[in-house]
Amino acid sequence: MELQRKTIAKAIVVVFVFNLVVMGAGAWFAYQEAPPIPDEVVGPDGDVVVSGDAIREGKTVFQKDGLMNHGSILGNGAYYGADYTADALDLKVQFMRNYYAQERYGESYDRLDSPDQAAVADVVKSDLDDSYEGGAIRYTAAEVYAHEQVRQEYVERYHEGDHERGVPANMIDSEEEARAFADFAMWTAWFSHTDRPDGTHSYTNDWPYQPGAGNDATAASMTWSVVAMVLLVAGAGLGIWLYKSVELPEPSAEDIAVPEPGDVSVFPSQRAALRFIPVAAGLFLAQVLLGGLLAHFYIERAGFFGVESIFGVPILQLLPFAIAKTWHIDLGILWIAATWLGAGLFLPPLLTGYEPPKQSTYINVLLGAIVVVVVGGLSGIWLGANGYIDGSLWWILGNEGLEYLEVGKLWQFGILAGFLIWAALAVRGLKPLLDREPPYGLAHMILYAGGSIALLFTAGFLFTPETNIAVTEFWRWWVVHMWVEGAFEFFIVAIVGLTLVSMNLLSRRSAEKAVMLQALLVMGTGIIGVSHHYWWVGMPDMWVPIGSVFSTLELIPLVFILYEALGQYRAMSGESFPYRLPFMFIVASGVWNFVGAGVLGFFINLPLINYYEHGTYLTVGHAHAAMFGAFGFLALGMVTYMLQLSIDADRWDGSWLHAAFWCWNVGLVLMVFVSVLPVGFLQLETAFTGSYAAARSVAFYDQPLIQTLFWARLPGDTLIILGTVIYAADLVRKRFVLRQSADDPSVDDMAVAEGILSDDD
Repeated sequence: MELQRKTIAKAIVVVFVFNLVVMGAGAWFAYQEAPPIPDEVVGPDGDVVVSGDAIREGKTVFQKDGLMNHGSILGNGAYYGADYTADALDLKVQFMRNYYAQERYGESYDRLDSPDQAAVADVVKSDLDDSYEGGAIRYTAAEVYAHEQVRQEYVERYHEGDHERGVPANMIDSEEEARAFADFAMWTAWFSHTDRPDGTHSYTNDWPYQPGAGNDATAASMTWSVVAMVLLVAGAGLGIWLYKSVELPEPSAEDIAVPEPGDVSVFPSQRAALRFIPVAAGLFLAQVLLGGLLAHFYIERAGFFGVESIFGVPILQLLPFAIAKTWHIDLGILWIAATWLGAGLFLPPLLTGYEPPKQSTYINVLLGAIVVVVVGGLSGIWLGANGYIDGSLWWILGNEGLEYLEVGKLWQFGILAGFLIWAALAVRGLKPLLDREPPYGLAHMILYAGGSIALLFTAGFLFTPETNIAVTEFWRWWVVHMWVEGAFEFFIVAIVGLTLVSMNLLSRRSAEKAVMLQALLVMGTGIIGVSHHYWWVGMPDMWVPIGSVFSTLELIPLVFILYEALGQYRAMSGESFPYRLPFMFIVASGVWNFVGAGVLGFFINLPLINYYEHGTYLTVGHAHAAMFGAFGFLALGMVTYMLQLSIDADRWDGSWLHAAFWCWNVGLVLMVFVSVLPVGFLQLETAFTGSYAAARSVAFYDQPLIQTLFWARLPGDTLIILGTVIYAADLVRKRFVLRQSADDPSVDDMAVAEGILSDDD
């Protein structure tokens, strides 16, 4: 079966419009169906317990003090601390039971006989199994008592500090703010156990699992898990059938003039683009070092290998988990993005043999702007979280405090501006190709991929700290998930296609067809696939079937990418192929993409599994395998390709990069499969047999077996750090053997440009 490029292009337009309609309707429903913030919460005597303004203030405290990167809300955030929704609900059940036990029997709940405990537990469950019909929220006397107790608990824990939980003193600046945060957490607990009007389950589809509050997995989560498993088999078969049926030429180095690295002149703009590499490497090294600290915080919650007790250095106060986690996440995104931006500016001359006027100067300006944004953003996170930026400026200049969107709005705007500048520079570099090819050409695809990253990032500007948390999460996942499952995947296939063409392994038209088909599959599944993040955050329950179907279908493009990676491996397996090392990284990216995003992603996104697993170490394994394994290795492969072209062949030495490659791969395997996933499965078992709050508790993490598994992460983390150190050191070595750029190179100097411009319809 042979598909024409025009046919695929039309299908992409149809899918794009379909996605726009579905997600646009979803945005409207998000505002209509979000859990209500009441004007007042009142007790049985009509006294006001908490106001709507206090709940909104509590959300502001939650973001300002970086609590989403210490624990999580509605299952989203960091897994070091408690999930505040589950924790507040669990405490609410406990305190209500004690209230009724004292009222009826004059004893604490734990001291009652089993029949009396059962009677009290039934009363509590009956109180909490209620629906909301509008107006003020009405508490029972037991709920009023529980709310006050949770306030006090949160003051002691998050204001005064709790080293056993890894909470530094004054994490929340004042008692008043700590009580407001408790009000916010208790509101999320309220809508997690309160049924929607005329509904049979809560706003969160009865998440989190808490039998004492009547929360259990819904019938829909069970039914659609079965449907998803059926779709998995069908989707995998469809992906393989498509790959085998659609005529896409395999990359091949046989009988093709693969350009030798030394035959390619280096343009001034390419030398400028190379400067992105050491900047990104510095960010990468800082990220993995922070990752080692974060992993150890699960063992020593207030120290690092005894540094605090031996030297009196208060690690927890100087660098709390929340700030270290924030920097770790942001650095990971930044070093990968910076590398991709550099690669996107390095590759155009390989296709066009064209150097726009002052292109290198503009690239240097872009790099300088990125450095300013990185330094400003990371500094703002620390200053904002530590209370040095007061008033409304804290979330503009400081830290917005939402996972993956931690930096202040000003710095987010700087990132967006950086993407737009990059797009303009890419247009300048690709102009000879853009002028000659149709709108669905390869150069256009690169711009569409980069532009989609910038476009989706704008969703992060559609909410403020006062916005309802459910609506906030709706838009936040547009940025986070659609980047990863949509734009980043699109960028991967576009960059790999461009690289194959630059090596003369594929014709431009063949690469265009492959990129367009994979882009169609990515866009057709990954965009609406974001809805699996909406199941438990207060969004309409229509997302359960939609998310189940599209999350499962996301496997299809990953099957394509895996087969493409294997095909690329066959193409470069010969000893005479000069770019074996860069392709080792690209192939590893495809394999890890399938394992991390495909296999692990499918497993944790089964609704019934996700109900119990959401926000556990199983998600950590999926995230690391997908983010570093898929996107990180692609970035590192592009770095290797860029460096190999920029160094004389007789001075090229890839041995250090080869060693780093295996350190990273073996380290990632050990970290994910020896430590992280086993902890996640034990958490899943604890959630099944107890409650979700128990699976996220300090008591769970402090078990001897879990602590042993945390220690088992050390070899993998050490190898990843070692690989990064080798990589950074190798960049320093290679800095002194880079070739000088040609003063005025022409297309004749660019062996890789052979046949590109003439390869038209």
